[in-house]
Amino acid sequence: MNFNVRPLHDRVIIERIEERTTSSGIIIPETASGEKPQKGKVIAAGPGKYENNQLKKLEVKVGDEVLFGKYSGTEIRFNNREFLVMREEDIIGIINS
Repeated sequence: MNFNVRPLHDRVIIERIEERTTSSGIIIPETASGEKPQKGKVIAAGPGKYENNQLKKLEVKVGDEVLFGKYSGTEIRFNNREFLVMREEDIIGIINS
């Protein structure tokens, strides 16, 4: 996907992953539960955050699937799609595939 927005500092742009899979493999859309998913894919990432005059690079990278808090980030619309912009510290973890 060609994304023309570059986040600044330690911010990342995340696209929510809109499905859940049951233990038996059935895919349930998140709209069925009424809650927004807390799982997403990193679409763009900033260069990092300066600490003590040194750039501390982000641990997450474009393409990582991540978990984040229910109320994390700021929702934005870009090219008729919804994304979340949040700081790396709001990400709970990276999902290992």
